Amino acid sequence: MFQACSLLALWAIISQTCVASPVPRPEVTLVKRSEAGPEIGGANFPDPSIIQVGSTWYAFATRTIGASIHIQIAESSDFNTWSILNQDALPNLPSWVDASAPNTWAPDVNQLDDGSFVMYYSASTATQTSKHCVGAATSKTVTGPYVPVGSTALICPLSQGGAIDASGYNDNGKRYIVYKVDGNSIGHGGACGNDVSPYVATPLILQPVASNGYTLQGSATTLLNNNGASDEGIVEAPSLVKYGSTYVLFFSSGCYTTGAYNVNYATASSITGAYTRTASPLFSTGTDGLTAPGGPDIYKDGKHLLFHANDGSGRALYQAIITISGTKVTA
Repeated sequence: MFQACSLLALWAIISQTCVASPVPRPEVTLVKRSEAGPEIGGANFPDPSIIQVGSTWYAFATRTIGASIHIQIAESSDFNTWSILNQDALPNLPSWVDASAPNTWAPDVNQLDDGSFVMYYSASTATQTSKHCVGAATSKTVTGPYVPVGSTALICPLSQGGAIDASGYNDNGKRYIVYKVDGNSIGHGGACGNDVSPYVATPLILQPVASNGYTLQGSATTLLNNNGASDEGIVEAPSLVKYGSTYVLFFSSGCYTTGAYNVNYATASSITGAYTRTASPLFSTGTDGLTAPGGPDIYKDGKHLLFHANDGSGRALYQAIITISGTKVTA
């Protein structure tokens, strides 16, 4: 009788303890995406390119309308806090550029084997001021001043609309430039001039170059083109990297003045393709509050990415640490 009562009393205590102490819910960890910005107080810093020299990061960007500086420079010691340098990376322009309205866009700086630097940039042409072409300039130091190479543009297919957004890539000692043929400059209207059928081609082109970074060699290859209405007739801002055995081509599609602009990517097992676009962009309007993110540039480590997104009346600098796994990119 005593043993039965003891067992009943013990069961009552256990039952009360279970009722009073509910099973805890499993912890949920919220993972924040890696992008950060706007940097530099939201200063206008469109189409940024990225390079690291020593322990310092440098970013170069499109000029601000009305400013006297042709190519902007910013620097960071930690890829987190950026400051704009009060200097022009490209103070003097060559004769092929429209001096009255040069519209210098989308610079990209690369270090050459001898330690010097080459910059690619886009500018309005003196002969057809509505179109841009790509030029090259060189410097012994990363911040310049960069001196234009020659008196003619490096890449200038005016009959196809010109060329913009050149970006350098070093594939194990073999150098390339990837750029956009600017077909939307002769498009049929709509978003950024090319959103009315029939859509004009805006292909992203891969061009081999010599070790000096600007002597064209061999034949060019088309890597990607716009998909018509779904891209608002535009793909642009190419930036290439290889991670493992996969080539990843970052780019933007859509018009930069609309919410359709994005940071996108495509992958291939060969540098010349064929490239397969991802099912959805890496960054698009609405991603963590971003508006019209675009103009990406990936560093050669396949991790450090810069891009811009709308902020106030301009396009501000944003940064991200990305992960490439096979054909999947995450941020």
